[in-house]
This record gives sequence, structure tokens and C-alpha cells, in this order.
Amino acid sequence: MQVDNEIEEIIKEDIWGSIKDFLNLGFHIGEGEKTINLTIGLLLLLTISIVVAKFALKWIRYLLTHKMEHEDKQKFSSVFKFTNYVIYLVVILVTLSGAGIDITLIITASAALFVGLGLALQELFKDILGGIMIIVDKSLQVGDIVEVDDKVGKIFEIKLRTTRAITRDDKVVIIPNHKFISDIMYNYTQNHRTTRESVSVGVAYGSNVQLVTQILERVAAEQKQILKNPKPFVLFDDFGDSALMFSVHFFTNDSFSDPRVKSEMRYKINALFAENNISIPFPQRDVHIIQQKP
Repeated sequence: MQVDNEIEEIIKEDIWGSIKDFLNLGFHIGEGEKTINLTIGLLLLLTISIVVAKFALKWIRYLLTHKMEHEDKQKFSSVFKFTNYVIYLVVILVTLSGAGIDITLIITASAALFVGLGLALQELFKDILGGIMIIVDKSLQVGDIVEVDDKVGKIFEIKLRTTRAITRDDKVVIIPNHKFISDIMYNYTQNHRTTRESVSVGVAYGSNVQLVTQILERVAAEQKQILKNPKPFVLFDDFGDSALMFSVHFFTNDSFSDPRVKSEMRYKINALFAENNISIPFPQRDVHIIQQKP
């Protein structure tokens, strides 16, 4: 027992005491409560904290992005770099506080600065948040055809802050990512590439409605860009003010180019109607003139 006590005493007083003395080496400025201690132990703690924080952030980044494609992972690099800087700043402030330095003024100034930056850059933060959500939940992908603010475009690039699409008239539109989480957006190809389109036409009262139906079905069947399955179909929509309203509905794999398809169909419909003496009437109104008696 005496030998064990001596060994324990040697460990406590000699070995551990020497380690504590070594860790306490450094600069000791001031006296009492205002003493600032910059020691080897504090610098070692700072180094270990930064290394641990770095590995923890790498692990978190791996958990969040290991299932993503390489291009999507690259988009998150700026976010994680910014997070690294914030974590390192927090570690340094905690270390300075442990050294006895009053960081209240620094924290107050930083809080005011971050509040000002947050108000000035809130749109930027909303865009970045929208970009993160788009990449994580795959609500939008390259090649999707979307309609935003009555503009139709095909997505060709998704970044962390903005998304780029090309419109039907070959113009590039840059869409802030917050639009996709705050506004109503139509995604024509979210579930599948096939979409249903339609062309409407009115014919004069008294026209042969069966013949009209046959002509519309023929035009849809002969159009190359239209799918044969599901089969196109015709609807007798309504009795209009000046015409009988019909619509031919069809399915296509290229809804981005459907204005050209619809234009070709209208040319054919107009030609076949002329061949079969089916007229497309002008708007008609009955005007009654009432003459007042003298």
C-alpha cells in the first residue's frame, strides 16, 4: 500500500505537476480579475478545438452530400466554407474568453454587424436557401420545363443562388431561386416527359359536327410530333356566341416545342376546313336600332 501511495504521489506531484507547469507557460498580463493568460495550454486547446471542428464539419458535409452527384456537391462548397469561417470565429472567441479577455464588446459589435448584413442581404439568403432546398429534394432538375411569371423555359443550369433557363425564343432567363419556394410554379416535366396539349377551333352553326371531329382526329393522327399512344381525342367544348367550339387534345414528349406543333396543326385544319366547306365564323352580334317617335 505504501508503494502504491508513493507512486500515486509521484504521478500527481512530479509528472502531472510538470505537465501543468508546462501548459501554464506563457504570458500573464495584469493582476486579479483582469489578468490575461496566454499560455501554451490555451493555444493547444485552441488548436485541438479547430482540428475537431474541422473534422466534425467534414463528417457533417459527407452525411449531407454523399448521395449527391459531383456537380451538386460542388455547389455546396461556398456554403460549407462560410460555415467553417463561422465555426472558427466562435472557437477563437471562446478561447479568448478563456484567456481572460473581455469579448463582450466584440460580440456586441459583431451582432450589430450581422443584423445589418442580414437585413441588407435577406434576398441573397432566401435565394441560397431556395437553392439548397432545390438540390436536396430534387424538386427541380436540369432539362425540366417550367413556367414562372408566365414565361416558359427549359432549365439548363442550377446554381446555389440562381437558376438559368432558355425560353422558347432562345433567350436566357435568370430566375432567383427563392421564386421556386415562394411563388406558384408549373413544372411540365416533373413526373414524366409526356404532357397533354390542345388546339381549339370554332366552326359555324349548321356545320357537320361529325365531319369536323373526323378532320381534327385526322390532323392529330398525321402530325409527326404527336404520340400515337395515348391516342389523341376531340371534345365538343361548347355552344359559343358565334360558333360551335371544338378542341383536339394530344400528347407529346416535347412540350417545349409545342407552339410549333400547334401552328402546323392549325395550318392543316384551316386547309381541310376550306376543302370541306367548313367555315370558321367571325364574331357576330345582333344590333337593334330603336327609333324614337317625334
